Amino acid sequence: MRNREEIKEMLDYFRTPENKELKFDEDAIFAAYAKRDDHQSLAVKILSVFGGILASLAFLGFLFITGLYDSTSGLLISGMLLIIGGMFINTMYNTIIFDTVSVSSYTIGLVLLALGLFKMEMTENTVSLICILIAAVSLVIVRSYIIAFISVLIISGGIITLIASNHNFDLIHLYTSLLAITVTAVFLKEAKIISLHPAFSKLYDPVRIGLIFSFLAGLIFLGNDFIEVSGDYLWISSVVIILAILYVLSRLFEVLNISQTTQKAGIYIVTVALLLPTILSPAISGAILIILLSFLVNYKTSLAIGIMAFIYFVSRYYYDLHFTLLTKSILLFSSGILFLGLYLLTRKKLTSNEKV
Repeated sequence: MRNREEIKEMLDYFRTPENKELKFDEDAIFAAYAKRDDHQSLAVKILSVFGGILASLAFLGFLFITGLYDSTSGLLISGMLLIIGGMFINTMYNTIIFDTVSVSSYTIGLVLLALGLFKMEMTENTVSLICILIAAVSLVIVRSYIIAFISVLIISGGIITLIASNHNFDLIHLYTSLLAITVTAVFLKEAKIISLHPAFSKLYDPVRIGLIFSFLAGLIFLGNDFIEVSGDYLWISSVVIILAILYVLSRLFEVLNISQTTQKAGIYIVTVALLLPTILSPAISGAILIILLSFLVNYKTSLAIGIMAFIYFVSRYYYDLHFTLLTKSILLFSSGILFLGLYLLTRKKLTSNEKV
């Protein structure tokens, strides 16, 4: 952080005798730094989201005690008013307290609206589509970090609900594959995305972290007992994720200045050979994709999430009774070799660059 004295000293430094005509809007610069200092970290914002959700659950319990659940019109009207109120509060104020209030209001409103729609005997598909539409509109109108993050989660949750309600569980492979491609494109095309429109620069960070959580949710459903996913199509998600990993490696070659064709071809072959066992568990290769993307763009939050997800998926795979111990051993051994190779490669290249 910089105080006014430090900023003024910096501006005076640029006002050298050779640049007497150089002028600065000091008031605008001071205001920009003050606004930037008011921004909260990602961890605080995520905690405010979950705090707002917990507060929403407590308030919903109170509303049900008062008998609001018995009134369909009351649920619909209250839901719409709370959604609009949450969006309005988030637009007008930009502090952590009001962010929590807006999250609570927005979440409560969506829950009440969904309950009202269910009492009107609407199907799960219709309610899910309405929630997805509201989240998409909120994402476009509000352009706020917290609301944008929640909206992305609601959209992905609505899609998963549509898949589960129609009992088309194998479509989760398509969902995961598309998210793997989307996450890769969002990470690697950051400059182009944020330069398209000023609104994209505001939405980029919350949408990116929201896509990470949505992608992880799809990976969790792939190997869990929540929905009955056929193992015959696991290779679809795995192949797409492995191809995405290979594309990320090609970008890493550019960063690490690896230009020899034979060296790159050897790395590709070894990587494919080591990743082939993960065809039985796309969640592990998905976590590896998140780690590589985060390392490439130096996104520490996503890197930590990817490492924790990798540990979780490996431990869950180890205790999965659907696979033999030999298969598990091969997969764990291959993953370990892959990470050790990546570590040695990056360490060697980074060390050589430091010497230069």
